[in-house]
Amino acid sequence: MTSTKELKNDSWDDWRWQLDNSITTLEALRDHLNLAPEEENAFHKVGKRYVFQVTPYYLSLMDRNDPNDPVRLQALPNVKELADIYHIDQLPSFHRSGVESENPLWKEGKTDVKCIVHRYPDRVLFHLTNLCPTYCRHCSRKVHASHDSIVSDRSLIDRGISYIEARPEIRDVLLSGGDPLTIGDNKIEYVVSRLRQLPHVQIIRIGTRTPVTLPQRITPEFCQMIKKYHPIWINTQFNHPNEVTLEAKLAIERLLEAGVPVGNQSVLLKGINDSVDVMKRLVHALVMARVRPYYLYHADLVRGAEHFRTSIAEGIHIIENLRGHTSGFAVPQYVICTPLGKTPLNPNYLIGSGPGHIALRNYEWRTWKDPDA
Repeated sequence: MTSTKELKNDSWDDWRWQLDNSITTLEALRDHLNLAPEEENAFHKVGKRYVFQVTPYYLSLMDRNDPNDPVRLQALPNVKELADIYHIDQLPSFHRSGVESENPLWKEGKTDVKCIVHRYPDRVLFHLTNLCPTYCRHCSRKVHASHDSIVSDRSLIDRGISYIEARPEIRDVLLSGGDPLTIGDNKIEYVVSRLRQLPHVQIIRIGTRTPVTLPQRITPEFCQMIKKYHPIWINTQFNHPNEVTLEAKLAIERLLEAGVPVGNQSVLLKGINDSVDVMKRLVHALVMARVRPYYLYHADLVRGAEHFRTSIAEGIHIIENLRGHTSGFAVPQYVICTPLGKTPLNPNYLIGSGPGHIALRNYEWRTWKDPDA
């Protein structure tokens, strides 16, 4: 691993220092990693289309010498990002638009307020920024990322709040991005406090990868602020057990002590976590950190991230080898995002039926007939 002593200084625990000193150039990357020729080549070619940025903290988790390190694969450019693996012109129109631009779910739920996505009847996504601490190579919105990423201004935020206020059926608001925790506490508190004034908004959620890529962001001050507006929920995205570090666990502990439940939404990524062993180690590390494995997402069909996609059969194989082989609450729900919303993908345990009964099988493939009224 890269020695953290080479990176750390007295400002290491300051999340703003981490952002200000994020690695964005090949020269800076060379100072900390022994790059393979293909990685350097990818940096030049891919950088013409997609932005690169990684926090010093997340860089410190990478193996200095291994181009196939799972953290490295999530953050460093790869020439496969430029390949049209699925031949866009041959795809159905809704998939073609997704690959060419963004997650089809976002397009389906667009509103006349730029920062609001309203895909489901009772909940909305509130888009606060396109900025992220680290730009993940598998991101479904990578085409919108840039070093000059947009942060929603006060007038747009107020329009978003007005949209929610006018629709009493909205009971759940997800603050998203980019990563909403790249902006300061005052701005987050402005949004959360305004939402808490709306009696029909029951739940406020924050979707953030900062516990993984920038755990320093989860400060005691942030936690003290957010606990004033419960119920607040946070979902994050650990994709590999190497990401569940002492720093990450401290960030989680602070959130939990502030009364914030933390869930995890992994993405199934080829070459990173697409094995039973890795996924089992990940969910075990998460539950030991008191994080609930919530979703396992099938990787989105998005331009520049197609090479991360596995077959659905591989994802079902992983779930099948978790259920019954570990604690039930450690098994995430495997889902795929479509223009129709999130669709669960599960192994089939109902294997037949007959007059007055159903036939079931368990994780060991032992069968059982149960009465069916």
